[in-house]
Amino acid sequence: MKQQEQWTSKIGFILAAAGSAIGLGAIWKFPYIAGQNGGGAFFLLFIIFTLFLGLPLLLAEFSIGRTAQKNAVESYKTISPGTKWHWIGIMGMITSFLLLSFYSVIGGWIVAYLYKTLTGQLASVDASSYADLFGSTISHPFGSVLVQLIFMVMTILVVSRGVQQGIEKASKIMMPALFVLFILLVIRAVSLDGAMEGITFLLMPDFTKVTSQTILEAMGQSFFTLSVGVSVMVTYSSYLPKTENLPRAALSIGGMNIFIVLLAGLAIFPAVFAFDLQADAGPVLLFQVLPTVFSQLPGGMIFFAGFLLLFLFATLTSAFSMLEIIVSVLSKGDKAKRKKWAWITGLAIFAVGIPSTLSYGVLADATLFGRTFFDNMDYVVSNILFPIGSLLIALYVPNKMKKSALYEELQSGSRMKKGLFQTWFILLRYVAPLLIIIVMLDVLDVF
Repeated sequence: MKQQEQWTSKIGFILAAAGSAIGLGAIWKFPYIAGQNGGGAFFLLFIIFTLFLGLPLLLAEFSIGRTAQKNAVESYKTISPGTKWHWIGIMGMITSFLLLSFYSVIGGWIVAYLYKTLTGQLASVDASSYADLFGSTISHPFGSVLVQLIFMVMTILVVSRGVQQGIEKASKIMMPALFVLFILLVIRAVSLDGAMEGITFLLMPDFTKVTSQTILEAMGQSFFTLSVGVSVMVTYSSYLPKTENLPRAALSIGGMNIFIVLLAGLAIFPAVFAFDLQADAGPVLLFQVLPTVFSQLPGGMIFFAGFLLLFLFATLTSAFSMLEIIVSVLSKGDKAKRKKWAWITGLAIFAVGIPSTLSYGVLADATLFGRTFFDNMDYVVSNILFPIGSLLIALYVPNKMKKSALYEELQSGSRMKKGLFQTWFILLRYVAPLLIIIVMLDVLDVF
């Protein structure tokens, strides 16, 4: 069945797709990974891999989705009937389901911290106690499950309204607001005394700090932050008309993702260095270090509330895409069934995510392979399913779709030069699979 909905405008699609890409990977994970890997050199490598690895994969997913104009499973069946390649779409659904189950846990933490900030609870906490506050917040069983549920309900409500009235409308509000809030935070951060050290850390590459691990981390970050490998972009591009310029759309989304990563670094590192804190604080950077920074600024809690709000926007727009890929397959383009499947799937994801939520409390000692339930879910999705999905797409498009048909598809709505197409095709067919396999071997500790 052909998709019944389409994006109402080019900007609506770009903002929704960029919102899918700009989430925890860009705002939460990038700053602490960059902090652990030397800052500027890591950022430069990230940009290079985004352009030469992430964008080719993104454009590959676009070519699948718009060619078939069906959901993430039916698209593969339409292009390669009678084969098993549609399992790429099924695996994408499974990956998105599992990813959102623990992604919503962090979304819940953001909801909790935003509530504490807006009600003044965070302002009354001594700076030395932020680590304890974070620990008590995420270990509280009822509170943690409640905020996770609130986050999932917000996601379900938007996706249940459909592509145009739900995802596109929300993205048109949230994404511009995210950019405005981010720019205000950056202006405040770079105006601090001692901020220049943080700016230098982010923008001046120090290649003496580059190791093989730094290169591999940057490579992995480049396609994880673009939402490629799970057929989310197959789903989003299936709602596109043939008049849309796919190469330009991919470049716009990649550029916005790099820009948001830059803003995240400029909002965080100048403040961290200005207050002589640790740039390599790790995953706790947002919830422990940043409250310490903002608490020492005039009106700091207002700025921190703004940061949490934009972080919530970015996290939600990513969550929309994860739920949408599943709902689009189950509802099969029938708008009447969308709301039912959005609630059934969303609540099922919430239920599966409860053990991840409780991994920091009552289930903290329940480990497998030395990892908590949350950590195991993260490991399986990030280190196994994401790379496998990316590898399969990199293999599928140049080998199972006719080259002439691919060129015609990418030419539709654009004037893509033959040489640029050949470069993309070579990167996708030969370079991307090799790099993805290297990343997989690294994260699985084969090296």
